[in-house]
Amino acid sequence: MTKEEALKTYYGYDVFRGGQEAVIDALLSGRDALAIMPTGAGKSVCYQIPALLLSGITLVVSPLVSLMRDQVTQLVQMGIPAAFLNSSLTFRQYLLALDRARAGRYKIIYVAPERLETEGFQAFVREADISLVAVDEAHCISQWGQDFRPSYLNIPAFVESLPHRPPVGAFTATATPDVKADIHRLLDLQDPLELTTGFDRENLYFEVQQPADKRAALLELVKGRPGKCGIVYCATRKNVEEVCDFLRQRGVAAARYHAGLDPEERQRNQEDFLYDRVQVMVATNAFGMGIDKSDVRYVIHYNMPKDMESYYQEAGRAGRDGAPSSCILLYSGQDVRTNEFLITHSEPREDLDPRTAEQLRERDLQRLRQMTGYCRTRRCLRQYILHYFGEHAPDTCSACYNCLHNFEEVDVSRDAKAIVACIAKTGQHFGVGVIAETLCGADTERVRKYHMDREDTYGALGQLTQKEVQERIRFLLDQGVLELSPGQYPVLRLTERAEDVMYGESTLQMKTLREDRSAPARRAAAGELEGDAAELFGRLRALRAQLNSLPTSSRVRVRPSSMPKRSFRTFSSRGVRVERTSISCSFSRVKLAASLGSLAPSSGMKSPRWESSSSPMGVSRETGSWAIFRISRTFSTGIPISALISLGDGSWPSSCRSWRLTRITLLMVSTMWTGMRMVRAWSAMARVMACRIHQVA
Repeated sequence: MTKEEALKTYYGYDVFRGGQEAVIDALLSGRDALAIMPTGAGKSVCYQIPALLLSGITLVVSPLVSLMRDQVTQLVQMGIPAAFLNSSLTFRQYLLALDRARAGRYKIIYVAPERLETEGFQAFVREADISLVAVDEAHCISQWGQDFRPSYLNIPAFVESLPHRPPVGAFTATATPDVKADIHRLLDLQDPLELTTGFDRENLYFEVQQPADKRAALLELVKGRPGKCGIVYCATRKNVEEVCDFLRQRGVAAARYHAGLDPEERQRNQEDFLYDRVQVMVATNAFGMGIDKSDVRYVIHYNMPKDMESYYQEAGRAGRDGAPSSCILLYSGQDVRTNEFLITHSEPREDLDPRTAEQLRERDLQRLRQMTGYCRTRRCLRQYILHYFGEHAPDTCSACYNCLHNFEEVDVSRDAKAIVACIAKTGQHFGVGVIAETLCGADTERVRKYHMDREDTYGALGQLTQKEVQERIRFLLDQGVLELSPGQYPVLRLTERAEDVMYGESTLQMKTLREDRSAPARRAAAGELEGDAAELFGRLRALRAQLNSLPTSSRVRVRPSSMPKRSFRTFSSRGVRVERTSISCSFSRVKLAASLGSLAPSSGMKSPRWESSSSPMGVSRETGSWAIFRISRTFSTGIPISALISLGDGSWPSSCRSWRLTRITLLMVSTMWTGMRMVRAWSAMARVMACRIHQVA
């Protein structure tokens, strides 16, 4: 079997995604590989296909029990023999798995890093033919990374202890240049293929909000995306419980996930989310790693994460299928203070000396400041992320809040000179708050305590508010003119660029929100509408609300009479049952001009009359001239659909017990159903020549 045949047979794809084939070729040739690929790029395929083609067993070192279970379940469903060895197995199950592995029953074995050192596992690998070692989430080996696992440091010694050294593949979705160098060095990779496919996810829309009421903002975001799957990340278990209860009380189908739940409940809630029994998962960062759900349309961070690596990894779980999706962060100053407290008061690891522990704490605080900078910047959010990971990006992306919102350029050169002068004349000993109070000429306790009112720059920016001065200071931090010192109480310092600002002639342009007019609407994400489509959608939603109030006795079934009944698949909810069959449709953009005026019948039209529930609907000559019949319901899949059914011209005898439709027009307000991905509102013209509408008892 070739790699292309394996890809087609087990995964159903004809071609590899970017970067996959190069990594597969390297591993098959016996060469080490280091692949940094964003979430959804198909990292697992890079080591699973070599595992199928190589003669021996592939060991995959993985950090999370849930990740292993999900990956093994998917592999077994695809027909690939796989197993996992971790703490979730009983001792008897563990021994049974090892016996089957010795017998050659498995091609891929997922193992926790702690298991590599156990005597039983060491005895097994000395006898087994290990043809490949794949290290998933390889950033866990770096103490400078966001998920350091000390047990990952034992992987190189384990590889060297094998009877023959197999190729080693290291895979991660997020790694700064420093972390990437650590992975290479600590895993002792030998002449590896180093591949970075790029961190940019073009289908993701980024936004930061700073709402006065987070719960109200969250509810608005979730309710504004009906029928779409989303993840809401919270910082603590308590927040998960409170937010999940809040959403449920307001009619949102939500589940919770955190490490404090019983394993059975976590697994049940995870499956409910994966199989669309609930639409929203409220979770800590324990959820999501290795979860293969491609149609997550939004990820909302209820609390700010402590670093950019965590944020981008979690946000990247949206839109893995490539469809436009949203990543929205609800920011508040309390998030910063909470994270600062957790970092400064956390117990250092026992294996670290005091100096290293302090360095790690300062590094964590620096990462927190960079995360805070993302929440406050007026720059392109995508550019900020890509620059953090060492990639070049244009100044605008036209797919984030800052690029699409209504900002204007303001010359802050004079203000910047005053800020730089104040910091310089006060000896670079004060933080953002004191400098802002001094420049505004505030009469506060801190100003009096440090005699800042005696400085020449006191009141130099008195025409601005403290918030506006702080905004300009953050802009200078973002531009590299200023920097914050490390430590728990950072102070402002000048960089080499400060001299150019103070004495140079170039201007500094800062984005600021316009106050005189509202912002233009941002680019619509998947399933979101603009212009006339949005107006029509609003009217359809109102119509659906009216129909929801109808008694459940008004049930309708639509099916082609020429096809056997057993070939249908039924969706039902709230009184409407629709049986679906395979109908060849052609899709085009919605023609709105004719539709906007056709939602209500004219005064002379009459509704179809209903006969007994056991017989088809009869249509009289008079009723047959009625032009529009409407169905609007939400199916059990959670997908809204509105149908405008146009009856064909012509007349029928009053005794006719069935009648024909010449056209069914389905106006889709989001995705049709699973497997058909629509990125806008579409009109499906299905010309069905022999359809009957029956009343269902």
